[in-house]
Amino acid sequence: MNQPDMDNKKTDYGNMLKKCDTNIARTIELANQMIELAKKGDEHMEDPGCGILYGILLDSGYRLLDLAIKEKNAHIQKGWWKISDEKSDKKGD
Repeated sequence: MNQPDMDNKKTDYGNMLKKCDTNIARTIELANQMIELAKKGDEHMEDPGCGILYGILLDSGYRLLDLAIKEKNAHIQKGWWKISDEKSDKKGD
């Protein structure tokens, strides 16, 4: 399956970000989606196997989100990330 070229796509973050920053922003979005799916899956699970699956997904989402936010903050400290362009980072509300 072909992936669209996201490297040059204008995102919800305002101005064009550096490719590395765009990837970090997308990783934050992905982690939040993982957390959301894990919570919904847990609500609808019907057997213990689903509980294990969604527990691992939830844990992985939080770990990934934590790493991505730390990397984003490192880029902000280096002056690479435009703070005015940032989208809010959820911690899996």
